[in-house]
Amino acid sequence: MNTLLWVDDEIDLLRPLIIFLQTKGYNVHQATNGQDALDLIAANNYDLILLDEHMPGLSGLDTLSRIKTIAPTLPVVMVTKSEEEDIMNQAIGQKIADYLIKPVNPNQVLLTLKKNIHQAAIQQGVAQTAYLQEYAALTRDISQAQTFDDWQKLYRRLVYWELELSQLPGQLSQMLLDQKDEANRAFAKFIRRNYSQWFTSSRNAVDTTPEAPLMSHQLLERTVFPLLNKGQKVFVLIIDNFRLDQWRAILPALSDLFNYEEQLYLALLPTVTSYARNAICAGLLPLDIRRRYPAYWHDDIDDDEGRNASEAQLLDSLMQRNRRTERFAYHKLNDSLAIDRLLTQFHTLGSNDLNLLVINFIDILSHAKTEHQMVHELVGNEQSLRSITLSWFRNTSMRRLLEAIRQTRATLILTTDHGSKQVDTPVRIIADRQTNTNLRFKLGRNLHLPNPKDIVVFTKPEQIGLPAPNISTTYAFATGPQFFAYPNNYSYYAAHYRGSFQHGGISLEEMIVPLITLHAK
Repeated sequence: MNTLLWVDDEIDLLRPLIIFLQTKGYNVHQATNGQDALDLIAANNYDLILLDEHMPGLSGLDTLSRIKTIAPTLPVVMVTKSEEEDIMNQAIGQKIADYLIKPVNPNQVLLTLKKNIHQAAIQQGVAQTAYLQEYAALTRDISQAQTFDDWQKLYRRLVYWELELSQLPGQLSQMLLDQKDEANRAFAKFIRRNYSQWFTSSRNAVDTTPEAPLMSHQLLERTVFPLLNKGQKVFVLIIDNFRLDQWRAILPALSDLFNYEEQLYLALLPTVTSYARNAICAGLLPLDIRRRYPAYWHDDIDDDEGRNASEAQLLDSLMQRNRRTERFAYHKLNDSLAIDRLLTQFHTLGSNDLNLLVINFIDILSHAKTEHQMVHELVGNEQSLRSITLSWFRNTSMRRLLEAIRQTRATLILTTDHGSKQVDTPVRIIADRQTNTNLRFKLGRNLHLPNPKDIVVFTKPEQIGLPAPNISTTYAFATGPQFFAYPNNYSYYAAHYRGSFQHGGISLEEMIVPLITLHAK
């Protein structure tokens, strides 16, 4: 039973309302002045206070101020005859839960109780019922998805329900996790069937059929260049390792600054920075980068930092190939200090038609999770990853950076090079010493997989726009929550990386990633 305290110097006149609330199951305590109310609050646990403003002795606002010092989270509803705007402003400034003007009817009071005491439970109940009603439709659509458009619509719905149900423990949350696993298995089959067919023999482009998705190497030409053609100034903000659910989590923190249009695109395989982001900057598939600009492509497959050292030069090559004459700049920002330094010279960016900024925070966080126990505990699941991403946006220089971009009135493209997948299923693999160390994809000559039907393997890398260090190179991609582990020290590595966030493989989370266009409000 919920317990209320109603404070009013004319409490007897409210007897019908109090009886009504009692019939609805509420226990209602009463006080006729502010000091008695404070004494009762000190001695009892209340779920909500109904407080009059005009009382002898302590006024309602004075009582409210003292309540907030002893019970800062206790919701207080002002119930008063006063319609003075100043009193309303003061009450709202002291963080009242609601404001009701007398005379109030029973349903008004009941509604404010439902909003302030029962809202979470009501919303959870509605979400549970709605998800159960849609469960069968999602299962059907997973089995019937045939195009990338089908899959991006499905993924949006799954992310929606993930956010809706994230606060609910128990059976429904597990049902959704199982449904996401089912979707990822079907998506991996979709990629196995279609991925190579989207590329033409020239390796410069993707098939123009409606089923072919927008991919990494087309991103700037198809989304940014048309804006430049219209004379718009553009900022492109690439947040490394950024997923759709993380975008949805930070959206409330941006809603006061920007209007937005949400699209999704397909990140190239392997879904790692050294392939996908180079493809974005160069406007080329990795195979063509290696052929055209060998000085900018490093064959050391585990040297991600070295492989991405030439992004500015690749962007310059893209602009020159397309005969673009606009002024542009490239900046890589690895932490908040780097953002702070950029902000001190932000005025210099205003003369550029295109500014491409790369933010590495989330990718660094994901890698740190496997190396540092404290980070591992902070980012233990997808909900905590979303939470820490939102905190980063709200409480670091990222917010100031976005405010500065907004002031320029330029169009902002917010996107990523790939997402990440939380892994929990080790897969044994035997390979030679020349094979890379990434846990989600393997590149080498002699790959031995015990159960290849669960892995997506491409034996002809050139058919998917990837370079091959030698003639017998094979690419193998983990799917769903899998990660590769070698037989040596298998138990240690399986335990060490289980629950970590990895990228490089095939999953909805890694491959179907946000592409957001933002306009200043």
